Amino acid sequence: MAASVKVCSRVGVSLGLLLLGAGSPVYSLNYAGDVFSLADWILTIPIDDDGDGLADEVVMPTLRNFEDPDFFHLSGTGDSIVFRADCDDATPLGTEFPRCQLRELKRGTKTLAKWGSGDGLVHNLTITAAFHGAPEANPHVVVAGIYEGEKEIITVALEGHQLLLTRDGLDPLVLQEEYVMGTPFELMVIIDHKRARAFFSNAQIAEWPLENDALHYRAGCEVQSTPSLGDGAEQYGEVEIRALYITHGSS
Repeated sequence: MAASVKVCSRVGVSLGLLLLGAGSPVYSLNYAGDVFSLADWILTIPIDDDGDGLADEVVMPTLRNFEDPDFFHLSGTGDSIVFRADCDDATPLGTEFPRCQLRELKRGTKTLAKWGSGDGLVHNLTITAAFHGAPEANPHVVVAGIYEGEKEIITVALEGHQLLLTRDGLDPLVLQEEYVMGTPFELMVIIDHKRARAFFSNAQIAEWPLENDALHYRAGCEVQSTPSLGDGAEQYGEVEIRALYITHGSS
């Protein structure tokens, strides 16, 4: 992703107001942004409205009340955000796979976040999520992860029937051998003192060395397939995220 952000032009996708008739008060609708804070994120969306050949992006303050029924919206139960990307959707600069994905910003700014595994802070990603769809030919969908530039360092992914925690340079950890679509799970990854620790269902499952700089978090739906890899335009990935917390605290 480029260091600068390309703002989506679809400001009017969600109006954010419900008019109940002449003389009636105006009430705010419930938005995806009501589920958890989007203040420190930029959203890459799987469309190219401005025609530059790249996926568009949505930033605050537009992101606060942004929704699209095709790829980013409040779930039917009203307690999670649905993210979706089709295999033939637009992609960001420097990447080949479509996504509807949040990318971490430096707190209180519109600058892309960069932090290190040995910077003296404790970095925490906690997510509660569920997968709802994956392409048939290449059923690999990423819901969250830690990245260095465009390189995957740690990801939470569905690959085939397996729920995996992938690790750069190491074998993946199998979280569930036979994942059932729609089943929620909770995962926490803590990075500090040049190491990573993973907790699944409130139990620590692994610890390993990790020495990387310029890291950042991502969360949403990245579908790792395209028509050139055998999945048609009707194939897609879909996830819902019920809770998402990221912190950078003192040790």
